[in-house]
Amino acid sequence: MPAGVHIHYRNALEHFNAKRWPAALVELDSADALKPGIPRISVLRSYVESYIGNYRSASKAALAAADGNPEGVETIGDVFARLRTFNQGARLVGYIRQLGGASKLSIPNLLQGAAQLSYLNLQEEALDLLREADRADPDYPPTQMAMAQVLVYLGQRELAIERLRRVRKLAPEISDTYWLLSQLGGELRSGMEDVLDALHQYQRPGLKAQDQIHLGFALHRMLDEEGRFDEAFQYLQDACKVKRSTLSTVIMNQQSVLDMLHGIRPSAEAIPASGAMASSTPIFIIGMHRSGTTLLEQMLDGHPQVHGAGELYDFTSAMRYQTDHHCQGVIDRTIVERASAEGFDFKAVGERYLQGVAWRLDGKPYFTDKLPSNFLNAGFICQALPQAKLLHMVRDPVEVCFSNLRELFSNANPYSYDQIELADYYLQYHRLMAHWREAYPGRVLDIRYDRMVRDPETVIREVSDFCGLEFTSEMLAIGNRKRGVSTASAVQVREGIQVRDVPKWKPYEAYLQPMINRLREGGVLD
Repeated sequence: MPAGVHIHYRNALEHFNAKRWPAALVELDSADALKPGIPRISVLRSYVESYIGNYRSASKAALAAADGNPEGVETIGDVFARLRTFNQGARLVGYIRQLGGASKLSIPNLLQGAAQLSYLNLQEEALDLLREADRADPDYPPTQMAMAQVLVYLGQRELAIERLRRVRKLAPEISDTYWLLSQLGGELRSGMEDVLDALHQYQRPGLKAQDQIHLGFALHRMLDEEGRFDEAFQYLQDACKVKRSTLSTVIMNQQSVLDMLHGIRPSAEAIPASGAMASSTPIFIIGMHRSGTTLLEQMLDGHPQVHGAGELYDFTSAMRYQTDHHCQGVIDRTIVERASAEGFDFKAVGERYLQGVAWRLDGKPYFTDKLPSNFLNAGFICQALPQAKLLHMVRDPVEVCFSNLRELFSNANPYSYDQIELADYYLQYHRLMAHWREAYPGRVLDIRYDRMVRDPETVIREVSDFCGLEFTSEMLAIGNRKRGVSTASAVQVREGIQVRDVPKWKPYEAYLQPMINRLREGGVLD
């Protein structure tokens, strides 16, 4: 980087760290004027534009960074992250080839690239990078951890456990190891040996918050399997409290956003499904997290005309692009306001969405998009994609809320670590879904989870009819699926359709009264 450019870059970085976004852009403009096309400049510009909220400029800068000559491990890692942020999966794969492929990447970049590919549900491609990192240094614990996670997504639990055992031997203090082990089933783990090891780590002095969280959630699951429910809940409760304390002190209150969404109604003129729009039929599977969306997708993926694409953020990206607004989470007030304006081009949203996912589809005419939180986008989906099918998974409120409570999500679901906040979020979701049914009659099919697991053929025939598909028996053979499943249900869905006579929450009923009472007060429980 030339000296003059470096000075402007350094100044821009100082402004960025101080959150002086306009001043940072002035310095970046000066740097570009001296020498355009430097990836490090484009990466920083992309971040600045994102914080300002300018989605299109941020996306353009990310793509410009990928088009420049590679420079340095840190910048390459930032380009990986930026491309994933804007759902540029095909460009990310191409960028890795542009860099010379896996054999030309450093171990940090191999791990960074694999993480972003895995996030985009490109598990085989992620595994290729991790194998190269493993060849370069088979004793590096982060590589073994990353491989274990991807192997779980690919349904290779025994191999995943082998990697985790290796991590525990190399670096027993890595708490993520125990969290991932706890999800793989006691019959494949070492039972009480794992519990004792996790307890030993939990009792280490000076334990960091992140370690308390991972070990607490791990001990909850392990002790639950042993039937030690009182102890299991105590660890869960403590871990949730610590996790909640690491998030924003103000819950991401979407009440005002949800109120605005209640005002969304069909446009006066429906968009005709023609041309490219009519060539692909998206099947959106929506609902609360942990409501059975992954199981339903695995069933649909067995149909020869359906491609199971997993959890996609492409519709969110299309809405952000068309409103030219970058935000945290799926949606915010600005997106709703701009999308509600007269003349908003929903057709452009639908076309951008379909163009963005086309590279994934293997030429199949139907595909699933199983991002549960797209229930927030349901009204916009109905207007942007007239051919889209919306399948709404409905599960017992206590079951789905408890399943959320005991799941360690990313920071995207801050409501899920407190019983009252979780119940309130469920009630908001429940009311919004009622609004979508009323506003867009016939566009949403409700599917009850309990009915689907007890009578799968009848339910999947109804789903097929709603989607315009012919039922095939392979849709019920979910054990035959090989495609990666990068969700919290990655392990459970590989075990096939399960019917529980006693729900998982029942042993904890006494502890869950705050949540249960709130759901009852909200009118969703008898």
